[in-house]
Amino acid sequence: MLTAGMICEYNPLHLGHEYFLRRLRACGATHIAVVMSGNFVQRGDAAILSKWARTRQALQCGADLVVELPLPWAMAGAERFARGGVALLEALGADVIAFGSECGNLERLREASQALSSPQLREAMHESLQQGSTFAAARQTAVEKLYGGETAALLRGPNNILGIEYLKALGQTGSRMTPVTVKRRGSTHGAEETDGGYASSGQIRSLLRKGQNVSSLMPPTAYTVLREEMAANRAPANPLYAERAILSRLRCMEQSEFAALPDLSEGLENRIRSAARQAATLEELYRLAKTKRYPMARIRRIVLSAFLGLKADQVSGSPPYLRILGIGARGPEILHRATAKLPIFSRASDRTRLNPYAREIADLESRATDLYALCLPKAAPCGLDQTEKVITLPY
Repeated sequence: MLTAGMICEYNPLHLGHEYFLRRLRACGATHIAVVMSGNFVQRGDAAILSKWARTRQALQCGADLVVELPLPWAMAGAERFARGGVALLEALGADVIAFGSECGNLERLREASQALSSPQLREAMHESLQQGSTFAAARQTAVEKLYGGETAALLRGPNNILGIEYLKALGQTGSRMTPVTVKRRGSTHGAEETDGGYASSGQIRSLLRKGQNVSSLMPPTAYTVLREEMAANRAPANPLYAERAILSRLRCMEQSEFAALPDLSEGLENRIRSAARQAATLEELYRLAKTKRYPMARIRRIVLSAFLGLKADQVSGSPPYLRILGIGARGPEILHRATAKLPIFSRASDRTRLNPYAREIADLESRATDLYALCLPKAAPCGLDQTEKVITLPY
């Protein structure tokens, strides 16, 4: 038994993801465990499909087990996202952590990981930060200065960056998992054209929101799930459906509530509060709050954190439980090997066995699902996190 673990969003699952799953099987993985973001994702957006629909896609395309990456880690920067995912794979007893990267070279990524862990790095970043550079730009400049242009160039690829953060998390936790990277196939992040028929998730989301056909860009089984969700008015999800609810929430917040949000620095909460009191649309809010210093994804995450009730004191440490979203034919064997480090829960009644902090995060997730229901083409009722069952094969 060789369990390969992956951390992903599948937003939505496309041909490149299916290729990666096949590669893992071909390389000897007998079992594949997936840690997947819930209904809100890293870029500060609602996932295009619900976590249950994306779980169906994952199981049909080769995953054996899908567990949820809770909101404080799913809707976070690369470092916290990676730390949360690695902790859950470790608790599942995964032998390998596998990830795609633009470079496809594990040793080069290791070198970059060591560079980002260097105590000299923060000092080298100071000047760029003082001049108003974003954290990412200042870090890349410092890495180039200390370790050369080739290592710094790795920080331009979003998949490279996640891979580097996975390696950092492995080192910091002393994990026994073996890292494996596969060169990413298909379009690069932000590209407008597909590459050899392989589109990125971002391209597919853009096409979907324009009402265009994406059947040729997704595995047939994954596209079938998407088509069924669209026919039921459950996709594509979009925060714009909840735009006035989000603006209303921000307009009613006190200064102290803004100050309690995660990922703030240098008075950013004041800028967002001021923007919220002027803006009539989400795009206007983002535009008013945006500066050269802060990337748009960070602004969107903070705004959604306000809407969802996510606070800074909820984002430290590691996920406190393993929430099962889907189980394939070999999934029970993975769970049988799981360590006793974290409680496993799959039903609403299991919440009673969680400690207070874990229940707090589970309740936060439940509330986020209720608000995600407002981001659907046809708003859904509350309570889905308590009533939806674990997805199993066959359905």
